[in-house]
Amino acid sequence: MECKSQEEIDYFWGKLTEGGQESRCGWLKDKYGLSWQVVPTALKEMLSDADPARSQRVTKAFLEMRKFDIEKLRRAFEGRE
Repeated sequence: MECKSQEEIDYFWGKLTEGGQESRCGWLKDKYGLSWQVVPTALKEMLSDADPARSQRVTKAFLEMRKFDIEKLRRAFEGRE
């Protein structure tokens, strides 16, 4: 599921993990056992950037996350983290 804002990510993450289970890299299981990945739309752009150092920093940042944090991803992308 692609989300345009942090508010959308927070909303769907909260609803889908009720009675479910969090995992890594935006993945979760809902209360019925279905797996979902809640991803910011900006992630695709960051990972496809022509500068490999940027995409590597973003990848390193999101591998440490459960729920995606767009601001942390942007800071990693820009080299501020």
